[in-house]
Amino acid sequence: MKHLSIDIETSSDVDIRKCGAFKYAESEAFRIMLLAYAFDDEPVEVIDLEKGEEIPLFLLQALQDKDVIKHAYNASFEWLCLNRMGYETPIEQWQCTMIHAMYLGFPAGLEATGEAVGLPEDKKKLAIGRQLIKYFCLGPYKPDADKWNLFKDYNLKDVEAERAIERKLSSFPVPELEWERWRRDVLMNYTGVGVDMELVTGALAIQEESVQRLTNEAIALTGLDNPNSPTQLLEWVNAQGIELKSIQKKDVQDALSGDLPPKVRRALEIRQQLGKTSVKKYDAILACVCKDERVRGISQFYGARTGRFSGRLVQMQNLPRNYLEPLSDVREIVKARDYETLDLIYPSIADTLSQIIRTAFVPKDGKKYVVADFSAIEARVIAWLAREEWVNQVFATHGKIYEATASQMFHVPIEKIVKGNPEYALRQKGKVATLALGYQGGTNALISMGALSMGLSEEELPEIVTRWRNANKNIVRLWYKVGECALATTKDGRARTYNGLIFRLEEDLNNGLRFLTIELPSKRKLFYCKPFAGAGRFGDVLTFFSQNQTTKKWGEEQTFGGKLVENIVQAIARDCLCVTLDRLAVQSLQPVFHVHDEIIVEADESLTVDALCDIFALPIPWAKGLILKGAGFDGYFYQKD
Repeated sequence: MKHLSIDIETSSDVDIRKCGAFKYAESEAFRIMLLAYAFDDEPVEVIDLEKGEEIPLFLLQALQDKDVIKHAYNASFEWLCLNRMGYETPIEQWQCTMIHAMYLGFPAGLEATGEAVGLPEDKKKLAIGRQLIKYFCLGPYKPDADKWNLFKDYNLKDVEAERAIERKLSSFPVPELEWERWRRDVLMNYTGVGVDMELVTGALAIQEESVQRLTNEAIALTGLDNPNSPTQLLEWVNAQGIELKSIQKKDVQDALSGDLPPKVRRALEIRQQLGKTSVKKYDAILACVCKDERVRGISQFYGARTGRFSGRLVQMQNLPRNYLEPLSDVREIVKARDYETLDLIYPSIADTLSQIIRTAFVPKDGKKYVVADFSAIEARVIAWLAREEWVNQVFATHGKIYEATASQMFHVPIEKIVKGNPEYALRQKGKVATLALGYQGGTNALISMGALSMGLSEEELPEIVTRWRNANKNIVRLWYKVGECALATTKDGRARTYNGLIFRLEEDLNNGLRFLTIELPSKRKLFYCKPFAGAGRFGDVLTFFSQNQTTKKWGEEQTFGGKLVENIVQAIARDCLCVTLDRLAVQSLQPVFHVHDEIIVEADESLTVDALCDIFALPIPWAKGLILKGAGFDGYFYQKD
């Protein structure tokens, strides 16, 4: 099997960072300027398409040859662009070095990956690349022979860097099943999601009018030149005799929950509405929607260490929930740009618009959305993994996990925890405990999950933690055993097993790679790079190298049993989702996107919700005894049912 490494440099009049690769590549101004390639270990060659050089026949043939595996860093971009320019190459023949790196726990980004894996200086991505891309790729440029030659060298070096990374990682290959799933994700992104542009443009028009009206009202109310200025508004509020630390969202919300003079209350309410960022999703949709009114490229395969998918562009993973009824009526008012009616019926324009963002996504004419998700999948998976039999029995029977948890915690018959009985108040405690405490969290985890806003007092939280742990002793044992196995294996290199998990220390000394791996029941592995026993508050603690999610720097990170269990449970849940996606593919059902544990299928009228949910409930071959259940709905726009 031959291997072909490729990197291209392209130009378009569309901002790829804001609009995404698909809209970037569909522009009439799009072109491939340079194409660097190398077969196996041969020297890298650069084809200067900008200067009229042509791709040789043998390379065109290789792009279509099923016996030649094509590699690139972020290969879906190369695949898209080559096909866009008429150089046909099937996705089935491609592998992505970025996905390979992310599979092993390294950061995305050719430069970041190169640093993390320890590429030698002569193989690293050229740091001057950003300047050259800015000069040549973002519109018309003045010819400059020296810069152009440097740009070609940059193109060549990218192939060398990609190939060097792939060689370093080759001892830890991505399973072929994961490559198949990545290719399906590429094709799902290519299919895209339909957008109701009448709704999007109507929402933006109403939002613009709302902002202007609210701003005018705030000016009249406060007398400020710029009531949107946090500094000016804070000074005005304090001048009214109200002590407010800041105009940050939480401080404003806390202030509004107390007694305020009417003018101050209204000014802060306006501030809240003007600061509602969720309506900016409409701008994001408008920026990346393609000519056929579909948004593409919104899913990132292997976007997290666990293998879970993450969002891109519109970020479907954090769309606001919807509670308005009936949604169809609200949509029609917005599409008609009827500000007055919307303002008359609903107290907040911004909140109303944010609630119907989901409904901007619509199926093709003649199709419908059939949507299903796994019910309480993390609670099901952790109980199955820990062998917490009473929880498994709940899911095998009535499924009322919150009531059952409260019953176990407070030793009250579950039959009494029903509406109308005083014991029903315990359900709330069972619910927040189930949602917050599965990964070794304590009172802070309960607060983060909203325990205080549910009406619970801070004083009663420690008791809830204790009662939940006493009721779930096998899950507690799972935290400590997983933590012990991971740390002990890191220290002595001996493999260990616990409840179907296999902990190993795996090394490739020639390439300087060392991982703690945790093999899941699916046989996929989680990777923790360069692990060692670091110093913690209470003794040795598992430490490894990772990309900090805040600073984006590659460095040391400490972890513990509960956090490892969270990774494992979410990884198993992800594998259940992928098995379901595999099954949908076999039946030629087309998901247009999926969010967390929910799949949205664009289907003919013949597909029923029950039929889709039945697929979700099928046994997972490698998870004997894991009871899954799907719940869903169908319709002609997306929503949170």
